[in-house]
Amino acid sequence: MVAKRQEEASPDAVLTRIGQAVMLHRGGDREEARNRLGELWQELGVEDDTLHHCTLAHYLADTQDDPADELAWDLRALAVADRLMRDHDAWAEHDGAAAEPVAEGAERAARSGRPPLREQPCSPGDDGEEAGEPGATEAAETSRRRAVAAVRGLYPALHLNLAADYAKLGRPDAARAQLDLAKATSGALSDDSYGKGVRTAIGRLALRLTDTSGEPAPPPGQHPWA
Repeated sequence: MVAKRQEEASPDAVLTRIGQAVMLHRGGDREEARNRLGELWQELGVEDDTLHHCTLAHYLADTQDDPADELAWDLRALAVADRLMRDHDAWAEHDGAAAEPVAEGAERAARSGRPPLREQPCSPGDDGEEAGEPGATEAAETSRRRAVAAVRGLYPALHLNLAADYAKLGRPDAARAQLDLAKATSGALSDDSYGKGVRTAIGRLALRLTDTSGEPAPPPGQHPWA
């Protein structure tokens, strides 16, 4: 029983379950997807800030029927991402590396048109090796770098979703501010189908926010790039 619980809580198992729920949602079963993601959120524990929490909140937002609830989950996802990056910055500063706080970096990038740079390893975490063992420090640094890269890659979509949320709620100024942040952080996107989709959606939403024809924003629970 213990082994089964550990397997269900493992990173790969969590990602698999998130993926299964997302497929249900894309298949049209929003309620079941919302239920499964909600159960997983409770299992992970709301006191811990991990990349899985950020990803889970990100997708939970898409399953909400009420735009206000969708906004709440998208804000929660962004808050987790910000805390993860602050942990990284604190680790980098403690390690003697200069790091720019995520909020200041994103805002400065939005004004300058350049994405914030985050090349240092992220916050310390359990990499599966005991401290002091050969290779433990290198493995921990690799793990931190991967986590930072993953969070950086999520920021454009996190801000894009918030921009769409605010547009649906009739708050165009807030929507434009979030869209500026989505553009500023889009340099972290890979040149794959996902990255291209997010960039296309940023441009499409930008047109909608400046369009006077009255074209509606994406419906509740739908990615703006879907």
